[in-house]
Formats: sequence, structure tokens, C-alpha cells
Amino acid sequence: MSIGPAGARTSSGTGSTGGIVTGNHTPKYTAKNPAIRWLTERWLARLDATVGTLSTDRRPARPLEVGAGEGVISARLHERFGSCVSLDLPDDVLFDEWRSRPGPHYLNGDAQQLPFADDSFDLVVCVEVLEHLTDPERGLRELARVGTKHLLLSVPREPIFRSCNLFTGRYVKDLGNTPGHFNHWSTRSFKSFVSQVATVREVSTPFPWTVIWATLPD
Repeated sequence: MSIGPAGARTSSGTGSTGGIVTGNHTPKYTAKNPAIRWLTERWLARLDATVGTLSTDRRPARPLEVGAGEGVISARLHERFGSCVSLDLPDDVLFDEWRSRPGPHYLNGDAQQLPFADDSFDLVVCVEVLEHLTDPERGLRELARVGTKHLLLSVPREPIFRSCNLFTGRYVKDLGNTPGHFNHWSTRSFKSFVSQVATVREVSTPFPWTVIWATLPD
């Protein structure tokens, strides 16, 4: 289950764009499995609630989603704030998804080398992306570089995520590791990771993910 660089959605397996591994392509928003849909809805509700909190704290005027996948979250950000820049790697399937969700300004780009000037966005959202990056520290620094205030980040919560895969018989040969997941964080270690660039304000754990809201230094 993943969004952005793994944002493209095909039937199964992994993909690549220009030699960049884009991770697994499992559609969680439209998954046939009701359990996956239910978990995803809880995760989205947690993200929505956090963004709602930000709306009362120096309301962001310039939101960015890095690794936008199908554009579901970007569309929600655009509806709430009236604008949203949405970025992911090039993929023909995504273009069709984006056309079905007009509003956000969709762009192609790499999370590890964002095509934006410093301090361009009040809110930077990056969910289900960092685990896919070959250099997550660089990706995190890029998110902080282009942001001015809020970071909203989410990753699979380990070892729970891998254990769930094993329990359901998925990726057994890889000990439950989802294809394209190069990095693995517990809630505690992800909080420590994010703290390198920002002050963690809120940590939530909608099963089986970790969601962090953090603020960047002035």
C-alpha cells in the first residue's frame, strides 16, 4: 500500500521510471479488500483531522503534496485551501487519474530533488513516500527546504506493517517486506528521524501507519 514515488497504479509488482524504482503499485483507495479500504479510510480521516488543526494555526495558503499518487489527498487539500501543487514521478496511469481530479496543479518531479525554490510552501505533505527513497535523509531535507511552517508525514509502522503482510501470506520470501520499501521505521525511530529538521508536534498511529505533524524552524 503506497503513494508517490510509488504513486503509479498497476495490477501488481514494482515499477521504475528512468531507472528510479517507484515501488509497489497496490491501489488502496479502490482496493477490493474491505479491510484495506477500512484501514485506508481511518488513515485518511487522521490526515484530514490533522490538516483541520493546521487550518486554525496560521492557515496554510500554499500547500504541496510530494508523491501525490492518484491525487486523492491533493484534491482534498485543494478543496480545503483553494490551491495545491501536486508532484509525482512521470507515469501514464497517473495522468489519467489526475485528469479525473481537476483542481491541483500537477507536476512531475523527484522527491529527492524538488524543483522548487526555498521556502515555497506553508504546508508540505508527504505520505507513504519516504520508505521508497534510496536517500531518505536527502528527501527529508528537501521537504524542509521548500517548506516554511508545517510538515505532514506518514510511513508504514514497522515491524507491524511487515507482520501484517506475513500474516496474510504476502511477500513471505522477503519476510513481509513490501516491494520498493527500502526504509523501515518504528514510530519512535520515525519521530527521531523527522526531528532532524523539524519540531514534532503530534504523533498518531492509525493502524498500521505512523503519522507525524511537525513544524519547521522560523
